[in-house]
Amino acid sequence: MDIKTQDEILKRRTFAIISHPDAGKTTITEKLLYFGGAIRDAGTVKGKKSGKFATSDWMEIEKQRGISVTSSVMQFDFNDCRINILDTPGHQDFSEDTYRTLMAVDSAVMIVDAAKGIEAQTLKLFKVCRMRGIPIFTFINKLDRQGKEPLELMEELEEVLGIQSYAMNWPIGMGKEFLGIYDRYNKRIEQFRTEESERYLPLDEDGELAVDHSMKQTSYYTQAMEDIMLLNEAGNDFDKEKVLAGDLTPVFFGSALTNFGVQTFLETYLQFAPTPQPRNTDNEEEVNPLHEEFSGFIFKIQANMNPAHRDRIAFVRIVSGKFERGMTITLARTGKTFKVTQSTQFLADDRETVETAVAGDIIGLYDVGNYQIGDTVVGGKKAFNYEALPQFTPELFVKVTAKNVLKSKHFHKGILQLVQEGAIQYYKTLHTEEVILGAVGQLQFEVFEHRMKNEYNVEVRMEPIGSKVARWIENEEDVKESMTGPRSMLVKDRYDQYVFLFENEFATRWFQDKYEHIKLYNLL
Repeated sequence: MDIKTQDEILKRRTFAIISHPDAGKTTITEKLLYFGGAIRDAGTVKGKKSGKFATSDWMEIEKQRGISVTSSVMQFDFNDCRINILDTPGHQDFSEDTYRTLMAVDSAVMIVDAAKGIEAQTLKLFKVCRMRGIPIFTFINKLDRQGKEPLELMEELEEVLGIQSYAMNWPIGMGKEFLGIYDRYNKRIEQFRTEESERYLPLDEDGELAVDHSMKQTSYYTQAMEDIMLLNEAGNDFDKEKVLAGDLTPVFFGSALTNFGVQTFLETYLQFAPTPQPRNTDNEEEVNPLHEEFSGFIFKIQANMNPAHRDRIAFVRIVSGKFERGMTITLARTGKTFKVTQSTQFLADDRETVETAVAGDIIGLYDVGNYQIGDTVVGGKKAFNYEALPQFTPELFVKVTAKNVLKSKHFHKGILQLVQEGAIQYYKTLHTEEVILGAVGQLQFEVFEHRMKNEYNVEVRMEPIGSKVARWIENEEDVKESMTGPRSMLVKDRYDQYVFLFENEFATRWFQDKYEHIKLYNLL
């Protein structure tokens, strides 16, 4: 591999932003794009009345609710790095799509609301990062409002998440009395709401303000200095190796809405965030990003990003080598080869044709139905598969039909495309072939209904059949239809595999006691 391509790969930083809904994730994404020059005007989620919506929320339902329900990808340059942000759905119902997105990044930025601390969804996503050993950087947001004490937040991080923390900066005051942050790493104080020329104040050798300033007379400054002394004496030491191993999280305080502390965070993050990381194949061979041959895996498929063209895009995380438009790639699962003439990259709300991309980048390949989530694509002669992406066991199920029988063709086409995106799971009853959809959370059904109506012009009728315990069968050949009953429905999934949908855990245990020879298993 030539030196220029190696340098390009080493400039890449690819991360996801994880948080609970409303912690300010979309707002901070906007500000990062703003610093990278990708957008000129950072619109915030608050803009519902003004009709100005967040740049990273493109789907109609997201604009209505002010939440992110799909994982969008944004790319920009900053301080000689090329940054790829994957904006994951923050909504609690979207753990499946979010989980797969976290398989495509090298680090994660966790946003915590200073008033609420660690919330349920943050904890869930954090566990996924820990499982993969992904480095985590923490941004404690909304310091311009009253919140929990900073030391309490640090303690919560360590106790609830079980990870060591190191405060890179520290707030001076909070809410209406928020004066700025004491920047431990850059050895300066950054003032809140001040002229740009007076924004940074220097510290002396003892870590005190080196200039005469009215801030020195406040109790907030005194309190911050006491906290800093405590952190220096009793807190964790900063250790880059621990950060990269996912055992220590650097913590930054700020306010995304007022654009305070975000640039400092970004500059520091880029110094410590990992470059593109190797990935294992299903034979446990490690593929290095600097490997000559192009390879990558599909972690997401999105239909109708451009409603005017009814397009489908497969999102590929490039793991190794260099992609060039016009190259021939092999889909490892089928052995089919394709010449890639249409490929795209994402810059905020714009998409543009990409001529070249390297390991660490996310590109979109136009898809006419060839790709599936989890597929590996390779540019060399040797085809292989990367480790499988995890699938979740759905918990909620509905029977779904088209309200207008004459639209059954559009109905089946729409379902097929949305199922291939991985947002919902598809099942059918054995003889009547009724369609049953499974999802991890209720919002996925709402999004499905909304998109069927708006993108495929089909109104659907959904009949809840409640939460079920779904179990797949290792020894399918031993299953008989006589084993079904009112509490155990036998269906087939989209791959034509048998699945039992049990009424509850009791029904599952009863079945296992009665048919001991049937080996049941569940997904994640």
